[in-house]
Amino acid sequence: MRLPLAAMVLGLAGCATVPQDAGMAGEASTQTSATSEDAVIADLVARMSLERKVAQLIQPQINSFTAEDMRRYRFGSYLNGGNGGPYGDEFAPASEWLRLADEMWDASTAPLPGDEPVIPTMWGTDAVHGHTNVVRATIFPHNIGLGATGDPDLVRQIGAATATEIEVTGIDWNFSPTVAVARDDRWGRTYESYSEDPEIVAAMGAALVEGLQGRKGADDFLGKGRVIATAKHFFGDGGTEQGVDQGDVNGDIEELKAIHAVPYPAAIDAGVEAVMASFNSINGKKMHGSKAMLTGVLRGEMGFDGLVVGDWNGHGQVAGCTVTDCPQALLAGLDIYMVPDEWKPLLENLVAQVQDGTIPMARLDEAVGRVLKVKLRAGLLGEGALKPSARPNAGEYEKMGFAPHRAVAREAVAKSQVILKNNGVLPLKQGASILVAGEAADSIAQASGGWTLTWQGGRELTNDYFPGATSIWSGIERAARETGGDATLSVDGDFAERPDVAIVVFGEQPYAEFAGDRKNLAFADEEGLALLRQFDEQGIPTVSVFLSGRPMWVNRELNASDAFVASWLPGSEGAGVADILFGKREATGRLSFSWPASCAGEPLNGPDGALFPLSYGRNFDDVSPLGQLDESCAQFDGAAAAEWYTNGRLASGILASAGGVDLPNLRGQAGGIIARGIDKDRQEDAREIAFSPGSTLTLSQEGEGSGGYRIIYALASRPTGPVKLMSGDAEIDITQQLIHADEKGWREMVISQDCASGLGDSLAIRSEGALILRVSSIVRQELPEGTSCSF
Repeated sequence: MRLPLAAMVLGLAGCATVPQDAGMAGEASTQTSATSEDAVIADLVARMSLERKVAQLIQPQINSFTAEDMRRYRFGSYLNGGNGGPYGDEFAPASEWLRLADEMWDASTAPLPGDEPVIPTMWGTDAVHGHTNVVRATIFPHNIGLGATGDPDLVRQIGAATATEIEVTGIDWNFSPTVAVARDDRWGRTYESYSEDPEIVAAMGAALVEGLQGRKGADDFLGKGRVIATAKHFFGDGGTEQGVDQGDVNGDIEELKAIHAVPYPAAIDAGVEAVMASFNSINGKKMHGSKAMLTGVLRGEMGFDGLVVGDWNGHGQVAGCTVTDCPQALLAGLDIYMVPDEWKPLLENLVAQVQDGTIPMARLDEAVGRVLKVKLRAGLLGEGALKPSARPNAGEYEKMGFAPHRAVAREAVAKSQVILKNNGVLPLKQGASILVAGEAADSIAQASGGWTLTWQGGRELTNDYFPGATSIWSGIERAARETGGDATLSVDGDFAERPDVAIVVFGEQPYAEFAGDRKNLAFADEEGLALLRQFDEQGIPTVSVFLSGRPMWVNRELNASDAFVASWLPGSEGAGVADILFGKREATGRLSFSWPASCAGEPLNGPDGALFPLSYGRNFDDVSPLGQLDESCAQFDGAAAAEWYTNGRLASGILASAGGVDLPNLRGQAGGIIARGIDKDRQEDAREIAFSPGSTLTLSQEGEGSGGYRIIYALASRPTGPVKLMSGDAEIDITQQLIHADEKGWREMVISQDCASGLGDSLAIRSEGALILRVSSIVRQELPEGTSCSF
């Protein structure tokens, strides 16, 4: 429950320095002066121990700490990662999420000795298109689809619905909206952007902030049915070179701000309480360490007075930093370190750095004060503050996937559909016999994309994981019956009775973040194309429903279709797609991104090179012919390009930290090695490393080490040539051992001095053939005498 600001923290602290009437007058919440707010915060900070202050800046994820850790350290906040769930179950019911919220609240509010104030913790989550980490939640279209609606009021309703469902589970804080201005659609997060146009992004982002938090100054601001919002990622995340996630943004700073900074003043004016720092760099400077941007621009120029939270271990990418040692980020203006797993050594280092003067106490107090101020405004502090399960909406599980919320989602789906081609087949005729084809037609997971129950989403999530949701096929089937017709689902397009029209549903498989980075925009999967051509040869009119997180080159599919609908990633309410196909709603969706005429993948932000420009979309009465499109595409002529990025992060080797190789930094492409993040036990805790023939990966260790190596690994493909492991004077052929390890899951490899004398401080793996190796950890340690090598 979000309580009035005037219900001060003093009840928890026992402080009597603020007037009693300020602590009792509930209706005076939004009128409490900044002076009173600052006085409350100053009093709290003055009575906190150094360790408790630092703990307010530490944000671990739920699978890396316990309630006892919370009781001991009193973290200011915590989060669930994309693949994290209560008690290790990412598919846990809403009741378990609420149980964990209560458990952590109780631990954080246990009495402390003396006069030290008790500061409740808060839970943050990535509810980026609904509360979609939780089973039964309403899944709204991703932002790219919402941008196509052109309807900020609808986005405001989506924010309110999402906030209510978040409150059902007792969570306080949403890491949303993403207000990136995506300028290169090869970026894997393009679907999290409302538009390539910064003004559209600004309007939609501010609307979602108001939906989540309530309107600034209104009685319900951060009240019942509202949660803390976060504008992210500050800034330039949508402008990286070649669309590389977490990559480099280069150019004149004022010109960059004129595009990528535009949404932030709008979000700040809407009252957003948190801003998340971006992974990317600006002209070579990582945002997590950029005082010029986090303090100079965000605070100074824009006047933001909320808190700045880091992204997943983002501080570890700052020059001179590691995940566990980065005072530079705090000094630059970061207020909360999102440190999913290595929270304890980071906390200890920060304490030591304040003690030795590396971090001034004034800067620490400033950051702590900002965290407490947001908690105060959100009603998480004060004598009337309630534990999660005692708040309004909490435990009202019927509000997960609430019918009114699903109605809003269905409207958003319908308004987001953009008709790119129509030869007159749409809207579908009443009484028609309809064949629905394509693997995606009855897949709620594919229609929902990434950040849906799991971080990456995925086809392994059957419809059973989405109770109450409606697939596109189910929506079409119901609509067909209602109009006196019939519909048949045939994934492969076979039929016994000839249909009047065929609907083919196809598109991108789910992905999130850098896993979706591409080298080009050519849509290569030919399942949908084959079906369209098959129906064309049979003389059956066709409608394409294309699921994607970005505009893509689909000239072949457009040529083979009588009607083509850009459906984006609509989510759980497939009936909204049917509403457009059957003409139940007017076709009002308009492109918020330019659509490419070429498959090359060059950045496209305007009419030049666009097949369909920004704001394009057809009404039902627009049946003008599209004409035959050029189907030549050089991307299909040779071997498929690796859909990963090249930014040289591996070029200088991978440094190891005290606990072993620093896997979060093992990512990118260089020297014939491609590495990407994968999930073993939790979000991105392992790496999949693809070796091209003749390539070598070297892992170097800081300082001097001794002993042997333990490597947790799995084989994603059998070696196609000899594989050697080299360290110091030792060289071991491990080809046969890897062949035997194929398809046997995660295993441990032990390389000891007894069987590989002369081990050095670096470890190299060389593959003469193509190889895909998965690695969870590499640790050098002393091994018992006589330990032999094992695989």
